[in-house]
Amino acid sequence: MAEERRGSWFGFGFCGFGQALGSGRGRQVHSPEPLRTPGAGADVRRVSASWSYTAVVTRGGQVQLSGAAGGAAGGCRDAWASEALLVVLRAGPELQAWAPASALRGEPLWTHTLVPEAEGADGAGAEAQAGALPLLPGARAYVSPRPPFYRPLAPELRARRLELGAEHALLLDEAGQVFSWGQGRHGQLGHGTLEAESEPRLLEALQGLPMAEVAAGGWHSVCVSETGDIYIWGWNESGQLALPTRSLAEDGKTVAREASGLNEGGPSGSEDGAPAPFIALQPFPALLDLPGGADAVKASCGSRHTAVVTRTGELYTWGWGKYGQLGHKDTTSLDRPRRVEYFVDKQLQVRAVSCGLWNTYVCAVERGES
Repeated sequence: MAEERRGSWFGFGFCGFGQALGSGRGRQVHSPEPLRTPGAGADVRRVSASWSYTAVVTRGGQVQLSGAAGGAAGGCRDAWASEALLVVLRAGPELQAWAPASALRGEPLWTHTLVPEAEGADGAGAEAQAGALPLLPGARAYVSPRPPFYRPLAPELRARRLELGAEHALLLDEAGQVFSWGQGRHGQLGHGTLEAESEPRLLEALQGLPMAEVAAGGWHSVCVSETGDIYIWGWNESGQLALPTRSLAEDGKTVAREASGLNEGGPSGSEDGAPAPFIALQPFPALLDLPGGADAVKASCGSRHTAVVTRTGELYTWGWGKYGQLGHKDTTSLDRPRRVEYFVDKQLQVRAVSCGLWNTYVCAVERGES
């Protein structure tokens, strides 16, 4: 889910269920278009996208659904969309879980009243506002789309962010350390094996490197360090790790690095000039440089694509592009980062990005705007 940012929202990618994504014409949008929200002129605060529908949270406290699931509700602080469950955080605070098809009418599947933590010497009261769904206020528990829906975290885990992939979870703690757990058969946990982890396990490969952001895709993971470096690992089936992949080479859709200038910041072959070996899985975090050595500040992952915002407000995307979710005016898939020129051409500075499974949502402001 994208961080709360003021600005205009844009969307591109899959909209086959009528999601409020750009113009919404046809089944896909190949280039960023202003987001169509159900309420005209709504001031969008957050966007959370599942496969078949999107949940938009406005600053007025309304949740609006579009796509295979429709409906709206007021008095909401946050919302998190998955195919199995729509989770809404209402004032109180009260957590509600709904069947997406319910259109937020009738009774929720379950509710849970969150008890604010008493402010103590360690500042726990301030922590109660930490994070966004699926991490809960108080940072002591999180929501899962599978039973049990409410899952507590160990007391020693002082979480400030939590992201859920298709089969795994990433947690960023207050010290900038990263923990992962869940299924690991695609290397998405980053521990160097393909084994599952039932409990949060520290990523030893990143110890001593404080992280500022984490993002979980379908079966891959991304971290952004406090100094702007990107670390990425997991499944590379569609080039989502920005590594050479056989599927793109066989399809003839991968862009030649030398021709496109995308070989900056990363090797495009071996020292003797031979093509780089294809990489299907990367079970350890690997450092990824953006073209020109740009520093990253935000990251988000779709099912098989990755998006990163730089410190200067540019957006880079790569991976699977079948539905236009990379924003490059076509459906080409990429195994290297490419800048989305739309925001450069429009003199817009990107502030936040939120990837759905097959689409992408971006918040941007005019350059020079504070």
